[in-house]
Amino acid sequence: MTAEKAEREGNISQLYDTTKKLAGKYSKPERLVKDKEGRTITEIEEQRDRRVEYIEELLNRSAPTSPPDIEAAHTGISIDVNPSTTEETRMAIRQIKSGKAARPDNIPAEALE
Repeated sequence: MTAEKAEREGNISQLYDTTKKLAGKYSKPERLVKDKEGRTITEIEEQRDRRVEYIEELLNRSAPTSPPDIEAAHTGISIDVNPSTTEETRMAIRQIKSGKAARPDNIPAEALE
């Protein structure tokens, strides 16, 4: 069956299968491996050796001698940690739109109204 025929007949699964066969296999292009001077390495064995060398350099680095200079986070934000009032809860439920996807707790808005 051709892709056009499958499309005309509304046979989506056949259309998908035919399109996949026609498109062939897709593979991501291989990433270039470069030596320390920035030249591209084309031989697979040399690429493998360079990757091993890179990982060894990365993992065998000595720890930094001085700690990083990171400023402390600003903590002067006032956050109300008191329980919400009944009126605040009612107002929040009224603001939820019906017919939308359920919240992260899987409770749809209609169940709360």
